[in-house]
Amino acid sequence: MKKKIFLTLICLILLIAVLGGIKALQIGRMIEASSQFVQPPEPVTVAKAVSVSWEAVLPSIGSLTAVQGVTVAAELPGKVVEIVFSPGLRVNKGDLLLRQDTSSEEAQLPGAEASLTLARQNISRVQALITEGLVTRARLDAEQASFQQAQAAVDDLRSQIAKKTIRAPFSGRLGIRLVNLGQSLRAGDEIVSLQTLSPIFVDFQLPQQHMNQLRRGLPVRVYADSLPDRQLSGEITAVNPQVNATTRSIGVQATLLNAEELLRPGMFVSVEVVLPKLQTVLSIPATAVLYAPFGDSVFIVEEKQEEDGKKHFSLRQQFIRLGEKRGDFVSVLSGLSEGENVVSTGVFKLRNGQTVVVDNSLAPEFRLNPQPENN
Repeated sequence: MKKKIFLTLICLILLIAVLGGIKALQIGRMIEASSQFVQPPEPVTVAKAVSVSWEAVLPSIGSLTAVQGVTVAAELPGKVVEIVFSPGLRVNKGDLLLRQDTSSEEAQLPGAEASLTLARQNISRVQALITEGLVTRARLDAEQASFQQAQAAVDDLRSQIAKKTIRAPFSGRLGIRLVNLGQSLRAGDEIVSLQTLSPIFVDFQLPQQHMNQLRRGLPVRVYADSLPDRQLSGEITAVNPQVNATTRSIGVQATLLNAEELLRPGMFVSVEVVLPKLQTVLSIPATAVLYAPFGDSVFIVEEKQEEDGKKHFSLRQQFIRLGEKRGDFVSVLSGLSEGENVVSTGVFKLRNGQTVVVDNSLAPEFRLNPQPENN
């Protein structure tokens, strides 16, 4: 029995030794094969770093405001007896908008005018009597005071009637009606919004370091989300002389033509102030940059020659400092020289020293003003 157990153990040990040897042989061959394996070159698209002239612009975010815009309100209390305007339409300066009840003032006006006429006639009579020496100069002064009081009473009634006959203070477009016929208004109650839409102001802020570059007449470009295919032009008409002490920015106002009235007060817009001088920058596609917390870099494609005389391309990772971005391009402030070729797409999958082959057949088209389709 012991002999059988001993023979079984020997057989198991031999079997394990044979299997271990076979496995070791397989692993050795795999290691040898992997050491001799050569990674095939990675196909990449390449773009050249070139010096280009870009417009020098100062970007900002702005808000539109009306050149003239008010909410027309009642000056005096009174009941609405007539509404003449239609909401949303254009009106001219002086057009009648609304009438309040003026029956009381109109009833008092003839009596006040009669008193004024009598006071004027009394002055003429007293002046004739003074020349004859029948009355004193004090009587004339009293009659002149009565005349002025009567004139003031008439003017006051006419002013109240005029204030209750509400007219457009300037030309513009009306908003939504805020009153109804027969409604009793108090002084200050709102009636309708009136806005002048053409031209229109755009107000925006710029950092204080650009203050010396700003002046009246500089062109501006405005882009609105509601008009994705339109670029609107205007010019700076005012620069605030005081810097905001909280934000350290300076307020700027530009004026835009808005003949089609596509822009409305309160809208959010993007603004670019176009400076007169062009700036020369080193430009590469923005997709060529590998962004990382420790620094941005690009992969430069370099041609190298092997010992057997064959040439191949390899990558060298280069850290760079970026400037302004325009469309599909970004400017490079340092770390790259003009004429160097950089990998333009798929940089996240590459590594330093990797062998590559250049294939621009599938390279995308890079533009300064891309117009992507809205899908």
